[in-house]
Amino acid sequence: MLVYGARLAAMLLLRTGLRLYHRFKILGRENLPREGSFVLVANHASHLDVMCLISAFPLRKVHRVFPAAAQDYFFVSVPRLAIAAIVVNALPFDRQVSIRHSLGLCQRLLENPGNVLVIFPEGTRSISGELCEFKPGIGLLVAGKDVPVVPCYLEGAHRAWGKGHRLPKPHRVRLTIGAARNYSQLKPGKESALHIAEDLRSAVLALASSAEASKKI
Repeated sequence: MLVYGARLAAMLLLRTGLRLYHRFKILGRENLPREGSFVLVANHASHLDVMCLISAFPLRKVHRVFPAAAQDYFFVSVPRLAIAAIVVNALPFDRQVSIRHSLGLCQRLLENPGNVLVIFPEGTRSISGELCEFKPGIGLLVAGKDVPVVPCYLEGAHRAWGKGHRLPKPHRVRLTIGAARNYSQLKPGKESALHIAEDLRSAVLALASSAEASKKI
């Protein structure tokens, strides 16, 4: 209960900061599945990304949202561990050695109804802010599984707090949530994994194009 209370207090403060400092806005929240477990995927260019995605959910749901976090970055020092485990409820993901073991943990998490797994398929933050290639791990996780995958696009997060900058800037950030996709019809394997990774990347790019077009209207 102490951890839950600390997490809720931190979320309230961080959400207020996002709204006031970054004029944070969410579009497409109606696309989030109302029942069952699902996966949320997005572009990754800022430490703000996780907080923005978690903010798409009501406070009562934040304890069921698990961002997959790099084990070699967030779980190597006490301050980072505290932020990862207590504040954002992160799931350690070994992206170097035990990738299949980490994917197994993700799979077991999704088997528990009502959980949300947040994954950044690029594997790390983009230095330029441009969308990088999606790694096939996401495809290995959802191919042949009846698990909705929701593509999202974060606009402005890189300019607000890009990799290499110590402090965030007061730049506007917007989250666009797309329609869920399902890959239960695909046979698990390398070919399907690559196809899913590319399909989800295309979905995120389409959201980016849509967000850019809406600014011109």
